[in-house]
Amino acid sequence: MIRDKQQKQYNLVYEQGRLSVRPQQPTNLSASYGLQPLGLDAHRDALLYVPKSYKSDQPAPLVLMLHGAGGNAHGALAPFLHLADAQGLILLATPSREKSWDIVYGDYGPDIAFIDLSLEKTFSCVAVDPARIAVEGFSDGASYALSIGITNGDLFNHIIAFSPGFMAPASQYGEPRIFISHGKSDNILSIDNCSRKIVPQLQRAGYDVVYQEFNGFHTVPTDIASSALEWFAVR
Repeated sequence: MIRDKQQKQYNLVYEQGRLSVRPQQPTNLSASYGLQPLGLDAHRDALLYVPKSYKSDQPAPLVLMLHGAGGNAHGALAPFLHLADAQGLILLATPSREKSWDIVYGDYGPDIAFIDLSLEKTFSCVAVDPARIAVEGFSDGASYALSIGITNGDLFNHIIAFSPGFMAPASQYGEPRIFISHGKSDNILSIDNCSRKIVPQLQRAGYDVVYQEFNGFHTVPTDIASSALEWFAVR
């Protein structure tokens, strides 16, 4: 009976888009350097990347990375994986439970639960700096990053959204800083209908937003990814 009540409470938290875990002193120093699965799902597992410079006594910045529609954890890592060692970044890529993120289908729930589980496993095996946690995404992943980043601004102090289509936060917590980029010739998610509407909304709500438009399509150019990480490093 008590377990059923607890499960209902957890479900309610996830339906509200809220993540419950927070960085802690690692209790299971099992993570090795490089790319590794978390072992949470046999078919769509989360991937953790630990940079070569990582030291367990020096908490490192973490970026939660979210793929676009139809993507996977490997694809989600693409914008930052080649830059992680130089920046000393821990990367965590969590794939959606369906082809895209739960909010795209109407409600928060299973993806929030899996992200929470993935973060819990990550925090248990690597030391993360609580002042340097970002959520990043591309396309549908960018929309989800904006949505859960604002809803969990007391966990994520930075949000990086590459070519978002929308945002649907369930609530507002904290004051995360936000980086958004979008291609002027994007033929998948029109810049006029998406970022050029989203950015003013965020600014009116009082968020600190850095916005970069580029000459290109629905992609994350290398220089834009580098610019986002430079912004993350100094803010």
